Amino acid sequence: MIKNLVEEHVTAAYATLRPHFPAFCGCDLCREDVLTYALNRVPPRYVSRREGSVVTEVNLEKEQSRAAIEVVVMEALRKISVAPRCGKRGEVVPQQR
Repeated sequence: MIKNLVEEHVTAAYATLRPHFPAFCGCDLCREDVLTYALNRVPPRYVSRREGSVVTEVNLEKEQSRAAIEVVVMEALRKISVAPRCGKRGEVVPQQR
């Protein structure tokens, strides 16, 4: 089975960073747009066997690799927040008095 290990790391970065972007809609469409945007900008790391998976995981766990992925995910969250395809842009939540 061929697998792109970067996808797991992008998804984990999304889950970690999402709460820091309150203006981000977070619906399934917006979430998928963020993941797609990020995955198209981060080099894939495909593996087909467990041995390759272990080596690739070690490399992806390095601070520099994690930081690069997080930067791209933050960029995606900002871009999708500004122009979400779901149409929720510009909604203002009324303040309670």
